[in-house]
Amino acid sequence: QVQLVESGGGSVQPGGSLRLSCAASGFTFSLYAMRWYRQATGAERELVAMISRSGLNTNYADSVKGGFTISRDNAKNTVYLQMNSLKPEDTAVYYCNANPPSPRVDPYWGQGTQVTVSS
Repeated sequence: QVQLVESGGGSVQPGGSLRLSCAASGFTFSLYAMRWYRQATGAERELVAMISRSGLNTNYADSVKGGFTISRDNAKNTVYLQMNSLKPEDTAVYYCNANPPSPRVDPYWGQGTQVTVSS
């Protein structure tokens, strides 16, 4: 059974930090590129960051460049999102996504974790 379980969300003041984790099981993690998305209330889901299967290549949305860092540990089947210098506009539900190597396979999604940035 495929599972992506996010953790690490919560409430933080502006300028604070959080580290999200996404633990994967039920598939060969190292064969999947991984992504973090977020969805704010009333907004569309947006891609925040992505990391290649090896972890050597990463990409970020312009809105989070310089503040967020995506990483992965293939030995632990886990992907992380380190979020620094958080702003109120970073408030959203954050979702982990596993992008399969084949276009014939649907991607996997986690259940999401809430991040709230407020003073």
